[in-house]
Amino acid sequence: MKSDIEIANGTILLPIRKVAEKLDLSENDLELYGNYKAKISKKPSPKTDNLVLVTAINPTAFGEGKTTTSIGLADGMSKLGKKVCLALREPSLGPVFGIKGGATGGGMAQIAPMEDINLHFTGDMHAITTANNLISAIIDNHIMQGNELQIDPQKVIWKRCMDMNDRALRSIQVALGGEKNGVSRADGFNITAASEIMAILCLASDLKDLKKRIGDIIVAYDVNGEAVTCRQLGTVDAVAITLKEALKPNLVQTLEGTPAIVHGGPFANIAHGCNSIIATKLAMSLADYVITEAGFGADLGAEKFLDIKCRVAGIKPKAVVLVATVRALKFNGGIAKEDGAKENLAALEKGMPNLIGHIRNLKDVYGVNVVVAVNKFITDTDKEIQAIKDACAKEGVSCALCECWAKGGEGSVELAQTVLEELKKSASLNFAYDLDMSVEDKIFAVANKVYGAVKVEYDEKAKESLKIIEKLGKGNLPICIAKTQYSFSDDASKLGRPTGFTMKVRDIEIRGGAGFLVAVCGNIMLMPGLSKRPSALGMTIDDETEEIRGLF
Repeated sequence: MKSDIEIANGTILLPIRKVAEKLDLSENDLELYGNYKAKISKKPSPKTDNLVLVTAINPTAFGEGKTTTSIGLADGMSKLGKKVCLALREPSLGPVFGIKGGATGGGMAQIAPMEDINLHFTGDMHAITTANNLISAIIDNHIMQGNELQIDPQKVIWKRCMDMNDRALRSIQVALGGEKNGVSRADGFNITAASEIMAILCLASDLKDLKKRIGDIIVAYDVNGEAVTCRQLGTVDAVAITLKEALKPNLVQTLEGTPAIVHGGPFANIAHGCNSIIATKLAMSLADYVITEAGFGADLGAEKFLDIKCRVAGIKPKAVVLVATVRALKFNGGIAKEDGAKENLAALEKGMPNLIGHIRNLKDVYGVNVVVAVNKFITDTDKEIQAIKDACAKEGVSCALCECWAKGGEGSVELAQTVLEELKKSASLNFAYDLDMSVEDKIFAVANKVYGAVKVEYDEKAKESLKIIEKLGKGNLPICIAKTQYSFSDDASKLGRPTGFTMKVRDIEIRGGAGFLVAVCGNIMLMPGLSKRPSALGMTIDDETEEIRGLF
C-alpha cells in the first residue's frame, strides 16, 4: 500500500476555482494561494441546519481515524449526489514533527494539497503566533518604558507561544542581559494551538468581534492586584491587523474533489478543540450538508463543541458521528499494541464500556442523535464487527461500517446513508451545565456527568485562581477543561470507562478574550514535548525533485 503522501501526490486535483464553483463561489469571493488553495472573503449567512459533528472514542496508539472518517463521510455524501462541505481544523507543526504526524486524513480519504496543509498552508498559524508574541513584546516594552499601568512584572500571566512541541520553553526567564534588555521576569511558552489568540480567532464572529475579544484579554495584574487588559495596553488594532488575513477561512478539497473549508486549529486536550465559527457558518451558508469534527475523544472535543462552541455560535448538530475501531476497543480491553491484529472477542467486550460511555454521554447528557461509525481495518473479523453492532443496538443507536481509508467515498456510502437517515429526525441539544452555576459546580458537572468522577479536588493555586475569578466577575464563563485525551479521567492509565475517581485541578486560567475558563487537570501541559524519536527525524526531501518523504 502506498503511503498517504504518495497517494496524495499521485492524485490529480481540481483547480481551486472548480472546487469553489461546487459551492457557488465566484472568483471575486476567492483570494488565491496558487492553484489549489484559496482564502474565502465571503461573509457567512447560514442556510442549512444539516450540521454533522464527527467525534470519537478515546484515542489510543492505534489511531481511530476521526478526520479520515469525516473526509470519507463527506465524499460518501458527494457520491450520493449531495451538496456537502467539510469544515475542519488546521494541523499544528507540533504533532506533524512530533509523534502524531499530519492531520489531513489518510489513505484514500484525505484533504489536499496534503503537504501544504500540514506545513505552512496559508500562514494562519504563523500569523496567530506573531499576534500572540506581539502582545508579549508590548508588555515587556511597556514595563521597561516607565510602566504607566504599574504592571507587576511577577504577575504577567500572558505567555509567549510557538507552533512546535518544545518542553524546554515551558518555564523560562526573560531579560537576563542587563538593564538594556528589559526587566527580568519569569515567563513561558504555550504551543500556538493552546494560545488564547487561537481560541479568539476560532470563536470570533467577525473583525469587530475579534477586536473586542482581543481588548478583553487579561495579560497581567498591576501592583494593586487589578487586571490589566490588551485594551489598556493599546494593542488591539495592531494585533487585529496581524490577524486580518488569518481570519479568512481556507478552501481546499478532498482527493475526490469535495470542498473542504479548513480554518483554526486548537487542540482539544489543552484548548477547546474546534475549528472556527466563521468557517463552520460559512460552510452552512454554501452547502446543504456540513461535516465538521472536534478534537480527540467525545469527552473532550465533543463536550467543548457542545458546551462552548454551540453556545457562542448559536448552532447545534443534527447528528453526531462517534468513530470507533475494533483495535482501539481491544486496547481498552487490555491487549498489547502488537496484538491488535488478532481476533480477541474477550478483550473487545472488556473494552466496549469506553464506546458505551461515549454513546450514553452524547444521548443522555446532551440529548443529541448518535451514529456509531466503525472505521474498518483489514484485520477486523466479522465476529468483532458484529459485536460492536450488537452493543450499539442495545444502546438504541445506529451503526455503520466505514471503509474510506481503503476505498474513499465508495467505502463511506453505507455511513453516509445512515447519517442522512439520522438527519431526518428532529434535533435537540442540552448542555452539561448552566452558565449561572458557580465555577466549582460547572467543573463538577463536566467531571461527574461526562467523565465519571465523584469528587473534584483543587490545588492551592487553583483555589487562589477561584478567588481572582470571583473578584473579577468572570464566574459566569463556560469551562474548558485541559486533561489527558487518553482516558475519561485525568489519569492516562485509566482505560475503558473509569468511574468513582477524584479529579484534581491544578489551576484555573482566565481567558477573558476567548470567553472561557481553562481548568488545568492532572499532569497535562499547555506546551507538549517531543518523543524520544519524533517524526521529524524520519523525514527527507529530495535535493532535485523536492519530493518529501516521511510526512504522514
